[in-house]
Amino acid sequence: MSVTSLALTGCAQSNSGVGSGDREAAYKRVIKDPHPSPDAVIEAAGAPAGVARAGDGSLLLSYKVRYFGDDEGPAAAAWRIVSPAGRTVAQQAWHANVEDQPDQYIGVRDGFVRWHRSSRGAESVYALDVRGKRHKVTTSDRALGTRPGDIVLNEPMPALLYRPANRTVAAPAGASIFGDSAMDERGTLWFIVQSQKPNLVVQQRDGRTLTSTPIPQPYSSGGAVTAAGGTTALALLRGGPNGTVRGLMVTADDGAHWRNLTGGGIPWQDLKRDLVFLVLQALPDGRLLVGEKGGRSWLADDRSNRAFHQLKTPVPFTSLTVQGKTLYGIADATTETYDLVKGEGLYASDDGGRTWRRQGTRG
Repeated sequence: MSVTSLALTGCAQSNSGVGSGDREAAYKRVIKDPHPSPDAVIEAAGAPAGVARAGDGSLLLSYKVRYFGDDEGPAAAAWRIVSPAGRTVAQQAWHANVEDQPDQYIGVRDGFVRWHRSSRGAESVYALDVRGKRHKVTTSDRALGTRPGDIVLNEPMPALLYRPANRTVAAPAGASIFGDSAMDERGTLWFIVQSQKPNLVVQQRDGRTLTSTPIPQPYSSGGAVTAAGGTTALALLRGGPNGTVRGLMVTADDGAHWRNLTGGGIPWQDLKRDLVFLVLQALPDGRLLVGEKGGRSWLADDRSNRAFHQLKTPVPFTSLTVQGKTLYGIADATTETYDLVKGEGLYASDDGGRTWRRQGTRG
């Protein structure tokens, strides 16, 4: 772990030759502090753990620090909202525990939605506007039919539907989703049914099933699915739901026709990690981003998604995500160390990874 590029004091410290022993002492002080300051947590955390983008371009960056190699004990967490101009607008920090699951954030038109991934209900969901003000989210006892603008919160099991227009969360009508799902711009919900053999990819809108397509043998799907820009794709696995990724199943005509993508310039045979390490996201123009967390990534040459090229990054990224039309890469330590990582921080690309800029804070 090291000092984030988003904290000016951190950037200065990274060039000052501060030893890992000094960093370790400062790190542990933050963890043990019952009321840590946001700046202290962010400096100790290093690069952000996650990034979410609101409709106006504001970013919410989340951070967490914990003891290395210990499943118990104190920890600290924080978030910081950065304006489109790069200025810190609001931030908050709190004392935590190592065993706590990290909060999850999704960007929406007027801000961000937060929930806790270990929660099985909607009680942990709330909204933050781009100024950092917290807003209550209403829980509906009535399931909601999907419509454009809705967002699926996948981590609670079963999944929940969030409606930004009235800040309401509810179960999606017509489905109890216990795996990953995706919502496209038209309000169409796509999800995998693993309880049947073969597995099915189901398309629903407003609570009605539109298509239900079997996943071809000998493949199964562990649930990774993405949808945007007229493209829907899901991972094809070999070896059961905990098997290895060997390709994608893709449609570009609303589920009328599907094709298997097992080539395209992606060395699927080298992707030996299981589904939890897969990066699979669709850009607003329908192009697919495929990769492995902490490894290589590939982006489709065009929305046909038949040929992919490997992305060149300024430094190795530990995570890569799509937020609107922008790619965000995070460079961070992957092993337990108090030393600095070269180029650590947050990077962004608006041109499909051809050029990258390092994100910074202007005050």
